[in-house]
Amino acid sequence: MGTNKKLSIFIRKEFYHILRDRRTLLILLGMPAVLVLLFGFAISNEIKNADIGVLDYAQNDQSQRLTQRLSASEYFTLALPLHSTQEIEEAFRAGSIKMAVVLPPEFGEETARGLPGSLQLIADGTDPNTATTLSNYASAIIGDFLQEQRPLQQPSMAIQTEVRMLYNAGLKSVFMFVPGVMTVILMLVSAMMTSIAITREKEVGTMEVLLASPLPPPLIVIGKVIPYILLALANTAVILLLGTEVFGMPIRGSYALLWLECFLFVLTALSLGILISTRTDSQQVAMLFSLMVLMLPTILLSGFIFPIESMPFPLQMVSNIIPAKWFIIILKDVMLKGGGMELVWQETLILLGMTVFFIALSVRSFNIRLA
Repeated sequence: MGTNKKLSIFIRKEFYHILRDRRTLLILLGMPAVLVLLFGFAISNEIKNADIGVLDYAQNDQSQRLTQRLSASEYFTLALPLHSTQEIEEAFRAGSIKMAVVLPPEFGEETARGLPGSLQLIADGTDPNTATTLSNYASAIIGDFLQEQRPLQQPSMAIQTEVRMLYNAGLKSVFMFVPGVMTVILMLVSAMMTSIAITREKEVGTMEVLLASPLPPPLIVIGKVIPYILLALANTAVILLLGTEVFGMPIRGSYALLWLECFLFVLTALSLGILISTRTDSQQVAMLFSLMVLMLPTILLSGFIFPIESMPFPLQMVSNIIPAKWFIIILKDVMLKGGGMELVWQETLILLGMTVFFIALSVRSFNIRLA
């Protein structure tokens, strides 16, 4: 029996082993869809329908029109009218509102005389990001309203600013989450599951049996990881399908380049999983090591959720050795910017170098363990 046939039989055996564990298979194939839908629909950095209160001391036509303008926007919902500053604090303590708008008695008169209108925005600082975002939304709406009230009171040298958002004009948060979720899923399937699968053989004592088989050790490892490569690529297809069809995620670059980069990242993650398996002897240790060394850095230090530029300099340096950081950059450049290899060649070389380095460490560690 030839080596190729022995390898194909071994790979089929691994597939049967994976398919036999229905619960693990359900997690591996169902989790990508659940995470994409969860991040796309439930988790968003866009704030809409935030409850606000308005304390209107002016009680005139313009103050009422401004209140209606705020409540008519998609960002705010008028939760309750306020009658005193004490009610503002009570509403914030009760969590009834996220922001309060205070209109002074002279609000309409100032605007009618062509003077700058004044008002006060009070936001809940316990959530700084939400408070800043709501204040910016309200400031923009109020600025447009005041400009409409005195169109002829513009300075002769006024500068008008036009804002354009390239690659994501609607500022859809799902455009950020889809590359991040794809990275997390591929790392989970390729690295964590591979390390656990190989460590399981050592834990139950069947690795010695495999090493005594006619197949050489490198082919045994290849046979163990090929099913997880196919599972990872299947998950990639599911995530891309949901991202494009459900959330309108664009793929402006080459599909061939996108799949090539996904395959390279899968190889990088697999090499990490193999390296972990050579250093651990139990499934629990492999899982804990994978979570601490792979999953948490992938989520926290890759730029998926938190911008790397905002991190302290030591953490920025650590992020450079996280493969997920470079893969997320590649995905955004290809999918959103429509870039080709000329745009992502540096990140591609970094991932390729990491893959070679991890494989070399795995081979060295494996030889040491055999010796």
